Amino acid sequence: MTDDVFGTAGIRERVLAGWAAAPVRFREDANAEEELALGGYVDRLVIELAQNAADAAARAGVPGRVLFEFKNNTLVVANTGAPLDAEGVESLATLRASAKREEPSVGRFGVGFSAVLAVTDEPVVLSRTGGVRFSKADTAAAIAGLAADLDTEVRRRDGQVPVLRLPFEADGEPPADYDTAVILPLRDEAAAALVRRLLAEADDALLLALPGLHRIEIETDDDHRVLQDAESRWHIHRTGGVFDTAEREQLLADRPTEERSRPSWSVTWALPRVPQPPQLQGAPGMPAVVPAVAYAPTPTDEPVSLGALLLATFPLDSTRRHVAKGPLTERLVREAAGSFADLLRQRAGHGDDVLRLVPTGLAAGVLDRMLREEILSRLPATPMVRAVEGTTLLRPRDAVVVEGADDAFNEKLAPIVPGLIRSRREDRLALDALQVRRLELVEVVDQLGGEEPAEWWRGLYSSLTSMVTDALIRESLGTLPVPLADGRLVRGARGLLLPGPEIPVDILAAFGEYGVRVVHPDAVDPALERLGAIPATPRSLLEDSAVRTAVEHCAESDDPDAIAHAVLSLVAADPAQAGGLWWLNDLVLRDADGELVPANALVVEGSDAQAILDPDEVAPIAGDVLERYGLPALEAVGVLATLGVVAASDVALDQLPEAVQDLDAIEDWAYDVAPEGSRYGATVGELEAIRDLDWITDANWPKALHIMGSEPDLRRALVTQVRVVGPDDRPLGVPSYAAWWIREHVILDDGEPLAGRADPEAEPVLATFLDEAPAWTAALDPEVRTAVGLVRDVGDLDADGISLVLDRLVDPERDVDAASILRLWTRLGTLALFPGDAPEQTRVLDADGVTRVIDADQAVVVDGPMWVQREDLGGFVIGSGAAADGLSDLLDVPMAQEIAEGKIDGEGTAADVPPIVRELVPEVPATWWEHEELTVDGVEVSWWVDADGAPHAATFDGLAKALAWSAGRWDRRHVIRAVLNEPDRSTELLVDAVYD
Repeated sequence: MTDDVFGTAGIRERVLAGWAAAPVRFREDANAEEELALGGYVDRLVIELAQNAADAAARAGVPGRVLFEFKNNTLVVANTGAPLDAEGVESLATLRASAKREEPSVGRFGVGFSAVLAVTDEPVVLSRTGGVRFSKADTAAAIAGLAADLDTEVRRRDGQVPVLRLPFEADGEPPADYDTAVILPLRDEAAAALVRRLLAEADDALLLALPGLHRIEIETDDDHRVLQDAESRWHIHRTGGVFDTAEREQLLADRPTEERSRPSWSVTWALPRVPQPPQLQGAPGMPAVVPAVAYAPTPTDEPVSLGALLLATFPLDSTRRHVAKGPLTERLVREAAGSFADLLRQRAGHGDDVLRLVPTGLAAGVLDRMLREEILSRLPATPMVRAVEGTTLLRPRDAVVVEGADDAFNEKLAPIVPGLIRSRREDRLALDALQVRRLELVEVVDQLGGEEPAEWWRGLYSSLTSMVTDALIRESLGTLPVPLADGRLVRGARGLLLPGPEIPVDILAAFGEYGVRVVHPDAVDPALERLGAIPATPRSLLEDSAVRTAVEHCAESDDPDAIAHAVLSLVAADPAQAGGLWWLNDLVLRDADGELVPANALVVEGSDAQAILDPDEVAPIAGDVLERYGLPALEAVGVLATLGVVAASDVALDQLPEAVQDLDAIEDWAYDVAPEGSRYGATVGELEAIRDLDWITDANWPKALHIMGSEPDLRRALVTQVRVVGPDDRPLGVPSYAAWWIREHVILDDGEPLAGRADPEAEPVLATFLDEAPAWTAALDPEVRTAVGLVRDVGDLDADGISLVLDRLVDPERDVDAASILRLWTRLGTLALFPGDAPEQTRVLDADGVTRVIDADQAVVVDGPMWVQREDLGGFVIGSGAAADGLSDLLDVPMAQEIAEGKIDGEGTAADVPPIVRELVPEVPATWWEHEELTVDGVEVSWWVDADGAPHAATFDGLAKALAWSAGRWDRRHVIRAVLNEPDRSTELLVDAVYD
């Protein structure tokens, strides 16, 4: 039995007497303790015991150390500092009456020890001065029988009694080197799980909240770690003070009495010195992230999203979880905001990135919103952003950023843009919150200019290397000044020429007089090319509008030979680079007589071009010019050694490009080939046309066509059809310009066109109706002959050719046999092109195999063999299927069934088709109708197939045809007739059918 050094018996006696006298007091104490244990302090065990240890160390004036040892389902918390005394025991046993009233401490409410009830019913406190314990069981035993009303209340509470109101003396000593120990036998596994979680969550924030603690040691069965030296891992900024009398009256009037007696305040901000990378988050002594709640000074449930830990003496509400509203909180928020601004200024001075700490986005709660608003009212006036030039910290409201500028460009701008700071994309929201002024890049560019040397501009362009990869930034740099080689400063790099080693300086100088804008060599940088400047290759220089102007007006120039030299020097470097620059044809050069002549009217002496072109239209090029620049360069600018080709892409037929407008009759070609005769909306993807066709002399067409057929470029431009796409996006193949022009304009000695004549290899029957082509055309290859309009078969005929054939077909003087007319009808019936007017007469085939010419209204198109029996309908034009329909449209002659009903008179007698017939031709129907006399529309016939497909016949020969036609096997009519006429040949015919 130990001595009762803390007077626990007296405390128990007083408490029990009060409960006995007024059981409602017991009820009040039980409810209050239960509320704390199950509510506000349910998960604050580690924090509250560490807080008590910090207060004990502060009272003793020694560095605080605390040990959390969790083993064998018991938590032992040992600490250094002032030992337990009688006043402390009484405080432990008295709710909301702290023994620390007159001394500075972290604990302020006298309720923190109740946190132990979340895990135990039997807490023990041992100190060097003695020990005390609390017990749910012993408290219940002390109450039993004390008073009837008290017993009733305990039963109503299911035996739940206040644990911490009745202290009992306890034996034992704290661990060596410690002054006090709290021993907590855990209630159950849930309590053990809670302890393990709370110990695992302990980190630097605990040391920062309790500066009186220098070391926290945590030891469990699975782990051992030590928390200390927290300030070596955090930047700390502390401020505090004591409210004067007037401030106390204003700020503390609504606070409880004991709080009003403590007029001191403090604010601490803690910022990790080195933000932890993801792989190290949660390492010993370092939190995974900055705690996301405010500490007052221990954790509350008030969210704070400022990226730093806030510890302040905020007043708390009755739950001890939330900051209380009122003037004291508002004052501390202002102090915290000022302290936060000072922290950012200090860290910025040491080179830290503080923009990430500027509040942006939405607030996490009421306190967070108040802090954000107050902080953002102070930061714009806080020196915290570093100027690009120098080491000075600027106030954000005095700073400026240039939109889109990177570090390299900022370095160049710093001397001319006061207050310029760097701006990363991720800092945009922060800078806006700080009220940093923004300059649009285009504004800065518009202000650039002056007398800077070309080298300075090159440095500026070099600083844009990364920026010009962004299309929007390139647009903003559209008016960037650029120095030119002639000393001018122009705005905008687009279209300027960047000089390079390929082009001699004297060539550039020659074009400079005509406005060619060349960048100063000392200012050239690759960034200019990204901004639209063009490397001065021969091609880019030739494409320059100023060069084109010089060429087009060179005939009026003071020195046309100098322009010719400059252009031909560029072209000679690589003749292919002049491709598509059709206006180079306007370059004037010297002919053999020394006269100035446009290049497209010059030919090479002794060339094919000179041989076939009209000498009144062309002249030979001067020999020295040819020798100096070479034939490829001269051909590239339009001088002809052979016929030339003009090419254009994406041609709109209603707006022909300049490149082809000089072609003879090109507008007429466009009208002729346009869909339905309308050029509007019709386009050609690729157009190649042979030029100067109108300069070929009549006598030289045989040679010209031979040249066109033998040279690949010319051949392609002649024989390849042009693909025209109409407004409805449907493509149509049409004759090339050269083919069309030759068909329309080449006239032979007999005064008739070359086109439309019979090809040397034309079908004989067709050739008889066409004029003969000249003998020299036989030397041309078939594709060339077709392209120029010679007719090999009916499909080659154009509308005029068809009209000619039809007109000659009805010439009574022409002798046309049956075989020829039948072949011709078959070809004509497949035509998709019709002449404007059908002929008034047509040639027909009589039943006796003789052809004759009759009026078209006396003819009929017969598209089936049974209608050939109907001589009463008129003269026959014979065709089958689609060819018959085509002939009807071409000749404007009706189909037989359009003028006759084709109705069988009478019904006939049904008969079975012989099995042998069906064996040979399975498609025939099983039944046919026999007639003594078969008439259709009153006209006697030998066979017919009615509208239902039923065969009718009056003879064996007619039956064979009727069965074959109804079966769709007209080709088998002879076999059917053979078996019907000679049944004894059945086996022979069956054997033959095996080999069909």
